[in-house]
Amino acid sequence: MGQILSDVTDVLNYQDSKKEVNTKRKQILKEIAEDKATKTNLVKKALAAQRAKYGAGGVNGANMTTGAVLERIEKETSEPYDKKYKANLSKLKAVKESKPTNLLKTLLKHFDDLVG
Repeated sequence: MGQILSDVTDVLNYQDSKKEVNTKRKQILKEIAEDKATKTNLVKKALAAQRAKYGAGGVNGANMTTGAVLERIEKETSEPYDKKYKANLSKLKAVKESKPTNLLKTLLKHFDDLVG
């Protein structure tokens, strides 16, 4: 009888664990979405500021050097967010559901004790 109680407890714990995993996944996905939006806004602001600075200096966007500078600024601005995105992806992969207990196999394993 103790084994059945243990198995039922395992099944109930599995359900709680599954809910917890889903909550963690949703939280990580929410963080990824927020970081992506923040990164996009920050990059846009940095590029706009640099373009305004170059525009005030009389340089247009067709200049190859200007394009390289703007590309570098975009890369530097987005780099921390890219690192955080990769870290969040690795967290997402690390969050795993626990294996469900196979109650039927456990009961069959202890069938003789139950019937006996």
